[in-house]
Amino acid sequence: MTSTEQQHRQSRLSNPAVLVPELKEIAGALFKATGNGSVPEVTISLLQLRAGQIVGNTYLTVLHTGSLRKAGESEERITAVASWQDAPYFTEAERVALALVEAVLTANPAGERVSDELYERARGHYDEKALATLIMAIGQVGFFTPLALIGKPLAGVSPTEQWRQ
Repeated sequence: MTSTEQQHRQSRLSNPAVLVPELKEIAGALFKATGNGSVPEVTISLLQLRAGQIVGNTYLTVLHTGSLRKAGESEERITAVASWQDAPYFTEAERVALALVEAVLTANPAGERVSDELYERARGHYDEKALATLIMAIGQVGFFTPLALIGKPLAGVSPTEQWRQ
């Protein structure tokens, strides 16, 4: 599809913030909670990009890739999020955040998703407030995932331009 064709398409839904006005307040509270400064914004964006990749949603991956580019992140780091386990571009704290989002969003047929060992690794890099903030960041992307999967917002198109009227 050409970018012109994409620009003339719309998402499946009318603007959800108009349909459910409380969404703006909820979204604002989530952004405020995850932006409290206890975890670097880049770490939050890396985690949320990985979440978009795991759920297989282009809108979320393009959104969070754009956030990382705006923050000045290298293309190598952005691209390597998909294979972060063996990529040399991430700090140990970022690796723990990426491991947490994978553990939460990926079923583990062998048992619990977030092991005690992973939790202890996270505690080694993040204090309780930061760990709670990481949890909220996973929840934030989880909150918007159904909208991204069901409403099908268009990747790279501003929210004001894409929702059905």
